[in-house]
Amino acid sequence: MPTLVGALARSTHPGPTVAVTTIAVLLGVGVGVEPPRLLLLGLAVLANQVSVGLSNDWIDADRDRAVGRADKPIARGWVSVRTVRTAAWVSAATSLVLTVPLGVGAWCAQFVFIASAWAYNAGLKATAFSVVPYIVSFGLLPVLVTQSLTEPAGAAWWAVAVGALLGIAAHFANVLPDLDDDKRTGIRGLPHRLGRVAAGITTYVVLAAASVVVVSSSGIPVLAGGIGLALNLAIAAVGITLVITRPPSRLLFQLIMAAALLNVALLVLAGDHVAV
Repeated sequence: MPTLVGALARSTHPGPTVAVTTIAVLLGVGVGVEPPRLLLLGLAVLANQVSVGLSNDWIDADRDRAVGRADKPIARGWVSVRTVRTAAWVSAATSLVLTVPLGVGAWCAQFVFIASAWAYNAGLKATAFSVVPYIVSFGLLPVLVTQSLTEPAGAAWWAVAVGALLGIAAHFANVLPDLDDDKRTGIRGLPHRLGRVAAGITTYVVLAAASVVVVSSSGIPVLAGGIGLALNLAIAAVGITLVITRPPSRLLFQLIMAAALLNVALLVLAGDHVAV
């Protein structure tokens, strides 16, 4: 049995938490956020994502127990719902406090980001609109970064569009492994309504579309953009073929992650053009 700190750490959904924080920091480097402000931005986004993960496990505690989720500390009895709930609220407040020095625009973007993600956890995940919080929160990530500059700036439309598309892919990729468990507990978000095959195809199509948007609109170097686009289109072709012809496997998720990382790399390479 892990310690209390260990159980809380597992409840934060560490993989997505680290991934989103890393994307924010890399994008901040790309657009030229100064080191002290970049540190604040990274810590604020980290606290943001910690709060999102904790609130998910607190709100889903009964469902996780019902399906015997062995990967969930609350379901295993390692930590109480009350402790996770308190930590979630503290983390959300910490994120907003850390964002204050970055300016009003950054704070507003952070607030909406967190509110949107919590709205998903609180109930939107079970509706046909389950993808909306992901579109909103990920679409705001470039805005949060550019607003964190010493001289705050807006984010280019294509950067917001790519963020939103990555959000759609993140939602579908996150839900695909849990479709059966979710069905047993009454969760019917958009991916559930589409079904495994359609949801899997949609994920790859969206990731390919994100690459097209970056390469065609960002001013990224032609060679880098061409390689990135070609790789993502190849991954999409292989992934869609596997979704249609084979049962779910770990390889499908790994291909989705590879395509997402390629898109993040393209976005970071276009950093000079993100702020407008």
